[in-house]
Order: sequence, then C-alpha cells, then structure tokens
Amino acid sequence: METYYHPQDLPKFEEIGEEAPELARKFFDYYAAVFAEGELTEREKALIALAVAHTIQCPYCIDAYTQACLEKGSNLSEMTEAIHVATAIRGGASLVHGVQMRNIAKKISL
Repeated sequence: METYYHPQDLPKFEEIGEEAPELARKFFDYYAAVFAEGELTEREKALIALAVAHTIQCPYCIDAYTQACLEKGSNLSEMTEAIHVATAIRGGASLVHGVQMRNIAKKISL
C-alpha cells in the first residue's frame, strides 16, 4: 500500500540541512545534547520519545524510537506501557477540555 510516509526516507533526515546548514547544525547539536545520558538514562529518554512519537503520530519517529528503545534494552512490555501512559495523558487532555465546553454551554443556555 502506498502511503505518504516511506520508511526508507528516515535516513534522509539530515538532508534537511542542505539549504540551511547553520540552523540544521544547531538543531542536531541540541538534539544530541538532549538525548545524551544525564539525569535520565538514554533508555528512559528513548521510552519518552517513543511515547511522544505516538502522541504526535509521527511514523518516522515511531520507527526510529522503536529501534532506539530496543537497542537501549527496553522490551515490548515496557514500550507498550509507555505508549499507554501517553494515551492516558492525551485522552485526559481531551476530556478535561470538556470543562470548557460545559462552561460555554451553561453560559449560552442561560
């Protein structure tokens, strides 16, 4: 099935800097610093990235961070749980906006 996203395009990510090399360098330096071992392990950061990738629904990120999680020692159960955490937060954020809807509905109904 043909889709907009092509897994073979993921390695082309660095090409984004061809027309703006200085900006790309700054981004990739920042990116590397963020994912370096710090207060969180690289494994923990990869799990967070995998969960966020599902929240923002980026197929390239899902592919990249599934691989990163496995390479850094995560297992399928941990990865699945991380996705459930992101899903709960995403769902809760949608539901809590129901308060806004209820406030407006009450205001208009009066």
